[in-house]
Amino acid sequence: MIRNDWHLVLYYMAKFKVIFNRDKCIGCGTCVAVCPANWEIKDDGKSMPKETELEEIGCSKMAEESCPVQAIKIEPVK
Repeated sequence: MIRNDWHLVLYYMAKFKVIFNRDKCIGCGTCVAVCPANWEIKDDGKSMPKETELEEIGCSKMAEESCPVQAIKIEPVK
């Protein structure tokens, strides 16, 4: 029997990063309402991104623009 130890690993390059200031979060849930694909409410009532490195900006840009306390920032990866 021949054993094949080669593994195919696919890597993607994140194009955007989510910078979230959890201390500023007031738990209003606006980010979750406009972007449930990448935002969730944790047990303490504050939001948290599901992913902080994004290949596509998607609805996270709307979450950034909707945050009443500017706790979310989306930046391109350099």
